[in-house]
Amino acid sequence: MILINLLPHREAARKRQKELFFTQLGGSALAGVLVSAAVFLWYQARIEEQQARNDFLVAETAKLDAEIKDIASLQQQIASLRARQTAVEDLQADRNLPVHMLEELVTQLPEGVYLNTIRQENLSILMTGTAQSQERVSELLRNLTNNSPWLTKPELIEIVAGSAALAGREQRRVSNFTVRATLKRPAPAVPGAPAPAAGQPPAKV
Repeated sequence: MILINLLPHREAARKRQKELFFTQLGGSALAGVLVSAAVFLWYQARIEEQQARNDFLVAETAKLDAEIKDIASLQQQIASLRARQTAVEDLQADRNLPVHMLEELVTQLPEGVYLNTIRQENLSILMTGTAQSQERVSELLRNLTNNSPWLTKPELIEIVAGSAALAGREQRRVSNFTVRATLKRPAPAVPGAPAPAAGQPPAKV
C-alpha cells in the first residue's frame, strides 16, 4: 500500500527552521546581555575600589597637610625664640662694651692726641679729635691696629690742618682728624677653655 503525504511539508520545515533560528538568536542575545552585565559589574567594582583608594589618599593627604602646617608653625616659633635668645645674648655681651672701649681709648691714645667727640652706632665707633701732628694720628692708628683687643679696623676718615690757641695770643698748628673703628664683640666662651686674661676678649673659635 502506498502512502502519500498531502500536507505542506516544505512549509513545516521552513517553520521549524525559523523557530530554531529565533530560538538561537534569543539565546545569543541573552548570553550577550549576561556577558555585558558581568563585564559592567566587574568594571564597576574596579572603579569603586579605585575610588575608595583615591578617597583614602585624599584623606591622608589632608592629614599630612595639617601636620605640615603644624610643623611650619613650630619652626616659626622656634626661629622667633632663637631670635629672642640671640638678642638677649647680644645685649648681655654688649652691656660692657662701652667700658672696654673707654679703657682701650685711654690705653691706646698717644700723648699729644685729644678726643673731642665719640659716637657709637652698633659696633661702629666714630671719633673726632685734635693731634699735635699727623704723626700722632698715625701712631693712634697703629696702636688700634696692633695693640687693641677691643677696637679693630681703624680707618682715617679725614685729617685737616688747623690751629689751636695757647696761652696769650700764641697759636699752634694742629691736625683735626676723624677716625672710625669697629668695636669687637666677645665670642661665646667655649666650655673647658681657659678663661681669658683680664681686659682681654674671649678668644674666637
